[in-house]
Amino acid sequence: MEPFLDRLDHPVYVVTAGAGGERAGCLVGFAAQCSIRPARFMVWLSKVNRTYRVAPRLAVHLLGRDQHALAELFGGETGDDVDEDGRRVDKFARAEWTSGPSGVPVLDGVPAWFVGQVEGHVDAGDHVGFLLAPIASGSDGRGGGTGGVGGEPLRLSDVSHIAAGHPVD
Repeated sequence: MEPFLDRLDHPVYVVTAGAGGERAGCLVGFAAQCSIRPARFMVWLSKVNRTYRVAPRLAVHLLGRDQHALAELFGGETGDDVDEDGRRVDKFARAEWTSGPSGVPVLDGVPAWFVGQVEGHVDAGDHVGFLLAPIASGSDGRGGGTGGVGGEPLRLSDVSHIAAGHPVD
């Protein structure tokens, strides 16, 4: 299957969650629209990822080609780690964000985002699919630069160098 998969270069997303005073977020490479009417989107989260455990609602953020730092922050670190002071790593302390519907963190300055209510799950091995029904959406509205509305999204090939905060194995 690798000859097929090696040719794919789809967008990557930052997915955030918030519940019970906890926040989590991760870089996601497996996600896609899966229905037009009603609008639905499927996001696949690794079972070892902290975001998987904090997810009654999720925000999905499309990143622009110039947003490598956000991809590295949410893809290369995990909220399961603790810092030198014994506190859980807080990725959101190093990112601009606002509180969205039901307290789900929404990253500022991304080309587009939506918050979705989880309507179902599909277990697919090391990842679980979260079927999302959109309840709110937005965009940066600036339209300029490579990260603006209509610009090129950050793709899998752009982030292949990031060592995952939570390796699959």
